[in-house]
Amino acid sequence: MSDPLYIGIDVGTSGCRAIAIDTSRQIVAESAVCMPAPEGNGVEQQQNPEIWWQALSAALKQLGESTDLRNSQAIAVDATSGTLLLCDEIGQPLTLALIYNDSRSRTEAEQIAAIAPPFSGAHGASSSLAKLLHLLPQAEESRYALHQADWLAGRLSGRFGISDENNALKLGYDPMGRCWPEWMAQLGIDKSLLPEVKRPGEPIDKINKFLADQFGLHPDTLIKAGTTDSIAAFIASGAKEVGEAVTSLGSTLVLKVISDYPIYDPLYGIYSHRLGDLWLTGGASNSGGTVLRQFFSNEQMEKLTPQLKPDEHTGLNYYPLPRPGERFPHNDPTLEPRLTPHPEDETRFFQGVLEGIARIECDGYTLLAQSGAPYPSSVRSCGGGARNLVWRDIRQRQLGVPMLEADHLEAAYGAALLALDGLPAS
Repeated sequence: MSDPLYIGIDVGTSGCRAIAIDTSRQIVAESAVCMPAPEGNGVEQQQNPEIWWQALSAALKQLGESTDLRNSQAIAVDATSGTLLLCDEIGQPLTLALIYNDSRSRTEAEQIAAIAPPFSGAHGASSSLAKLLHLLPQAEESRYALHQADWLAGRLSGRFGISDENNALKLGYDPMGRCWPEWMAQLGIDKSLLPEVKRPGEPIDKINKFLADQFGLHPDTLIKAGTTDSIAAFIASGAKEVGEAVTSLGSTLVLKVISDYPIYDPLYGIYSHRLGDLWLTGGASNSGGTVLRQFFSNEQMEKLTPQLKPDEHTGLNYYPLPRPGERFPHNDPTLEPRLTPHPEDETRFFQGVLEGIARIECDGYTLLAQSGAPYPSSVRSCGGGARNLVWRDIRQRQLGVPMLEADHLEAAYGAALLALDGLPAS
């Protein structure tokens, strides 16, 4: 019999990745599947949940072609934070899913702002709770409001109506009291719609027997409560002590640092996720990889990177944004991108943009520290930009702290660790 296997599945809006690890935390097999992008434009972004299930199924089948899955022990799923749908008793979707960056629910966000305490993670037009209020009139007979990871775990186990403490945060869940707060009743929400909330990595149920046969999994494989994609990436990085931080250099710039206690500041979108007996405090800027791709292809960035001079500052004082508006570390919906002057030397321009994003990162961690979080003792990186080692040198000069290699860069690996170990009880 082969060694026990633990499977992590990371589902986004454009792809799905699966990783199987053994008891020594070594990767045994991995797979990746692309899927169509969400539909919509501007503030409206939506997707058919069946697309996620098809991608997850294909990723599991592909994983089974790489290794024997018959000794699988547990599966955990991470997915995008704030993506929500309504479904019936047996998990049949009654609405399309509103994607994490869908912000059409502005009127609903104003309703929430009028009654929710400032420390709630449910603030904002893109929160799960704002989306729930928007979707309810379309499906009044709904049984469950579920996030992307919740619904997929339900498909695997056949047991719907379960979420985790990280995904539930933007739906209004109180991670300090570990309950759905009383103020939500003022919104007229039937509490029976709200999922039961478990700790990430806590068992939900065994896998559906038909699916175990279909994917070649052990019939006693446990489906465990998952987490959000950014938390899974944090877990994968290896950061675990107070003061250790992780920067996600993806389409946007997301900062998280481990704290002893939760910190909230809705003015800047600062909120805290529970992680065992510790907290992840963070914020997200609109700057990041999207700005870089407005000016450079991947091939151009690879060509220009060796020509960068991290020890020679360009003097360009850029604030790189893809469009007007910033949320963290400066809350200004009218803030204009600052990307001039544009030098003829493309290498210097590229370095100037990288320096600008690094400055935003430094300002972000400074703001988190001013709000009560520890200033980072070290920073690990995840996301596509983490592979650029010269940019890491530029960022280290700004931050003034050690830049450590992440143990792993894939969120699916963090989900696999949840399947293996879960999180410490607190």
